[in-house]
Amino acid sequence: MNISAPFIRRPVATTLITVGISFAGILAYRFLPVSPLPQVDFPTISVNASLPGGSAEIMASSVASPLERQLGRIAGVTEMTSASSLGATSITIQFDLNRNIDGAARDVQAAINAARTYLPANLPSNPSYRKVNPADAPIMILGLTSDKYGPARLYDAASTVVQQKLSQIQGVGQVNVGGGALPSVRVDVNPMQLASYGLSMATVQSVLSLQNADLPKGQITNGDATADILANDQISHAADYKPLIIGYDKGAAVRLEREEKKGPADAIYEACMLRFRPILMTTVAALFGAVPLAFGTGVGSELRRPLGISIVGGLIASQLLTLYTTPVLYLEFDRLRLRMLGKKLDVFHHGDESAPGDT
Repeated sequence: MNISAPFIRRPVATTLITVGISFAGILAYRFLPVSPLPQVDFPTISVNASLPGGSAEIMASSVASPLERQLGRIAGVTEMTSASSLGATSITIQFDLNRNIDGAARDVQAAINAARTYLPANLPSNPSYRKVNPADAPIMILGLTSDKYGPARLYDAASTVVQQKLSQIQGVGQVNVGGGALPSVRVDVNPMQLASYGLSMATVQSVLSLQNADLPKGQITNGDATADILANDQISHAADYKPLIIGYDKGAAVRLEREEKKGPADAIYEACMLRFRPILMTTVAALFGAVPLAFGTGVGSELRRPLGISIVGGLIASQLLTLYTTPVLYLEFDRLRLRMLGKKLDVFHHGDESAPGDT
């Protein structure tokens, strides 16, 4: 007996049965109790702390270590990792799957409070924590570009305007801003010259802090009317630091700026020393990549060898041209320019070294 014979003799019934089974399968698929990729939320908490100006080593030893010692005493911790960078430390704690995330968060808060006495006294704020899921991925990534503003202005706009507006959208859990640079000003000080004026590094630091503080100015009262005096005297540009007075020497003001005029040769020498290392590192890296082509053996080496020799020779020639010929050409063009203007070129000029600082 052929098992397929009844279905062949009754095609209409066979079609209806097939359609019914398919329809039942489609409906049942939506009610399957097990997902092929189950969503598991690992109880994970991230602790973040910041200390402006702290190096990665200081952040790891002074901030991350005390926090890790206290956080490691929490029950149910399965994994704890930390990453320290310039001015910031991040510690990620993962708990057992059966650990309640809310209870773990309370324990983390208690551990942060216990570690506060061991943290640096100049920590601007207490470490913060938030519940995270390592399996989560950002649903949207936005990029800001501008032909007019630099990275500092873009980062400021993204962190103060865009991030705040996106965080206010209902359902948004977290908005991170990265890839920018916060503005900073560094002052290079000559300690020996500073000591000759009877000043110290602490004096310079104190003056800079006071000059850049946003302090209340006072009030004006006239009978029943009172008006507050408001003024923002915070310094936001490096050029504004130059005329600051950091002390007095024999009745003369000692300013932060140092007037120094450089001749073309001095300026070119300083620029060459500044750019020598990155240029050399780039050239050496490219040379190492081309050496196997120039000196390789095997099948097809006779075809690749001329290309490798050309790359190696071109890189060496361009390196020598950049280090030796280009500075000479700059000097010759400068001499030609001054000759056309009827002036004499002062190649080496040493400026006044009497001021203590360089901005």
